[in-house]
Amino acid sequence: MEEKLISSKNDIKRIRTYIEGLDEQIQGGVPENSITLICGSSGSMKSSVSFNIAYHEVLKGKKALYISLEQSWYSLLNHMTNLDFNLSKINLVVISDLSEFNQKIQKVKSGKGGAFVITDIGAIRKEIKAVKISPSSDWLNVVKNVVKKMKQASGCDILIIDSLSALYVLSNFTHPRTELFYIFEFLRDLDLTCFLVSETPRDGSRYGEFGVEDFLVDGVIRLQLVERQRKVTREISVVKMRATACNVDVFSLEFENGKFKALYGGQPALI
Repeated sequence: MEEKLISSKNDIKRIRTYIEGLDEQIQGGVPENSITLICGSSGSMKSSVSFNIAYHEVLKGKKALYISLEQSWYSLLNHMTNLDFNLSKINLVVISDLSEFNQKIQKVKSGKGGAFVITDIGAIRKEIKAVKISPSSDWLNVVKNVVKKMKQASGCDILIIDSLSALYVLSNFTHPRTELFYIFEFLRDLDLTCFLVSETPRDGSRYGEFGVEDFLVDGVIRLQLVERQRKVTREISVVKMRATACNVDVFSLEFENGKFKALYGGQPALI
């Protein structure tokens, strides 16, 4: 992607998070063509927040690619249906066999408006389990090739990789800091808006597996599970976001009637 200087802050196009109360705190949304880390502990709704962004962008006519490395596409879609996402409203395409890739991408091209493509890497691994694949690089290349081919064949506006933690398990990096740098450079060159899901420890001591991810990305959205008086609530905060005047306060995250809300307040802390 060729970088360009802007003459005014109004030149920055933004992608909404579709979290009521949060977009207003980050000048309307995440900068287009940026890389954002969505991190949090298990159960903090990282995947749901990511899916929510892509779903609403697809409703507006955009094309989104969701690469699931650990959760099956059945499990993912059943979960989203339970959260009241109306999947019948979007052109939904599932890729669970690489031999069908070109056929499925043709469905994306022939459809009117947006498209939501889910690539189930776990299912693909099962399909070709008889093939010996080096864990160090080839599965990473599979992910890269899926992204590049979709971008070239049908276009792609939004990319979600869920999750970085699973990608690390498959890739077995020898020099993680160097290899991560080149992965992020690859993502920047794609000219699309990227959201990376990252599993973090419950204590929030780091934002990614190797402790460098937050330096390499443009933005970090942190989700937390916080226990107060034996009651657990979800919280959300924007740790950083380049080219954005953002409110870094912590908000309560609520999900009700198919919508996310970021609110001040919540259960008061014990004194």
